[in-house]
Amino acid sequence: MPLVTARSRGRVDATVFIPTFNGAAYLDRLLTAVAAQEFSGDFEILVIDSGSTDATLDIIARHPQVRLVTIAPSEFGHGRTRNRAAELARGEYVAYLSHDAIPLDALWLEHLLQPLRSSMPAGHPTCVAVFGKQVARPFCFPSLAYEIEGVFAACGPDEGPTFISCAPGEADTLSESDLFYSDVNSATRRDLLLGPIPYRDLDYSEDLAFSRDVLDAGLAKAYQPLAAVEHSNDVTFAEYGKRVFDETRGRHSATDGGSQPAPRLGCWGMCARLLRDVARTLVRIARDGRYSFGAKLHWMAINPWYIARKWVNIRRALTVSDAEAARYSLEAARASGPATD
Repeated sequence: MPLVTARSRGRVDATVFIPTFNGAAYLDRLLTAVAAQEFSGDFEILVIDSGSTDATLDIIARHPQVRLVTIAPSEFGHGRTRNRAAELARGEYVAYLSHDAIPLDALWLEHLLQPLRSSMPAGHPTCVAVFGKQVARPFCFPSLAYEIEGVFAACGPDEGPTFISCAPGEADTLSESDLFYSDVNSATRRDLLLGPIPYRDLDYSEDLAFSRDVLDAGLAKAYQPLAAVEHSNDVTFAEYGKRVFDETRGRHSATDGGSQPAPRLGCWGMCARLLRDVARTLVRIARDGRYSFGAKLHWMAINPWYIARKWVNIRRALTVSDAEAARYSLEAARASGPATD
C-alpha cells in the first residue's frame, strides 16, 4: 500500500521518522528512497527539524508527502525528540532514520518491521525493537569502515534476523554485541514508547540505554541485516576525535547510568592498542581489493592518524572529569544546533 500524504489524518501501519538539522547533503536521496518503499501496508514520513540553516527545509518542500514539524534548537534532545515523534506519529510502528542514512533498497521498511510484525514462538518474549544494518560509504576512511563492518558482523549473520533476550533485569549478563543497538536505522512499537519504555533523555547513546531497558524488562530485540542503509559519519579529522570522545562517555553512561567508575586505560595500554590497530589495518588495506594501488598508498599514509586520534580520545573520555568534558565534546562544540545521530 502507498505512502500517504502529509494531509492524511487517519491511522497508518507505520511512521518513518527523520530528525533533521542541516542535513541537506543526503536528504533528497534519503526522502526519495523512503518514498519508493514497497511496503505491505500504508506509511507516512514525519520530519522534525530543529533549526536548520542550510537547504534542508527547501529539500523537504520538494517532497510534499513529508509531514514537517519544526522546533527550536533548544528543544532538541536525542531521546526527547524521538519520544515526541512517537507522540506525533500516526503509525502503529515508528521507524527511525538519521538524516544521512539512506535505505539501500525498496524493501528496507518491509524487512525492518518484519521482526515486530511476526509472531514469536511459544515461550519466547515479544520482540518490540529492531535495528538494521549499516554499510559505510565508499569514501569512508578504512579503519572506520572496517569497524562498522565488524560491529554488524558481530550482531548476527546476514541471512535473516537475530533475536536477543534475557531474563528480566539480567541485561548485564549479555555481551557487548548482544547489547548493541543503533537508532540510526531502527524501529519499535509506538505504544511501547508512549507507555512503559520511552527513550531516556540522554546527551548521547540514548539508543544503547533504550536497548538495555527493553532487555531488562524481559522483552526481546532483533537485528535485521536485510534492512540495510548507507551510513558513516562525515566528520573532519578534528571532529572524529571529539565524536569518539562523546561515544565513549555515552556508552559508559548508558551501561550503568554513570554510577560506576569508568574503566581505566593507561598511557601504555593506549599505545599498545593503537599500534595493534595500525598494524592490523595496514595489512587489511593492503589486501583489500576495493582499493586501487594509489588509494592503498593514500590510506596507508593517512589512516594511522585517525587510529591515533581514536585511541587518544577513548583514553581522554575515560579520564577527564565532567567539568572538563565540554572541552573535548563534539556535542558541546555544536551547542548552537543539535546533532541528529
